[in-house]
Amino acid sequence: MEIALFSDIHANLPALEAVLSDIDSRQPDAIYCLGDLVGYNVWPNEVIATIRKRGIPTIAGNYDFGIGRASDDCGCAYKEEQEKANGKVSISYTNAMVGEQKRIYFRTLPTHIRVEFELGNDSEHLWQQQTPVSLLYYWYMVAPGE
Repeated sequence: MEIALFSDIHANLPALEAVLSDIDSRQPDAIYCLGDLVGYNVWPNEVIATIRKRGIPTIAGNYDFGIGRASDDCGCAYKEEQEKANGKVSISYTNAMVGEQKRIYFRTLPTHIRVEFELGNDSEHLWQQQTPVSLLYYWYMVAPGE
């Protein structure tokens, strides 16, 4: 069984179209989107419409969660001041572009998808955008001694 997973499109319609074209050429048995449809780019509505038109099961990413609630906080883990400033511009733009119907859609998205396939000994999978603790909680890889 072949399963296609993708995430973090962040309103990049040309990238989404390229990914979906590649997925279509491979003809997987199932397709899932692991969230973060919007933010950072100029096609939030088109990306949402494409995902919905294709009926791709999708979970909420932290950015989707924030936009669904018209928040000025995407739940992003910016560290540098310039990242924070750029993030404010991005979420403001995205909030201005996304209408109420799309916010309602984001509020209906689950924070995880649990699927079971008969694939031998490894049949149950849990897919999510962030961590089991919270959609807005980040885990970082840290080298020993850091």
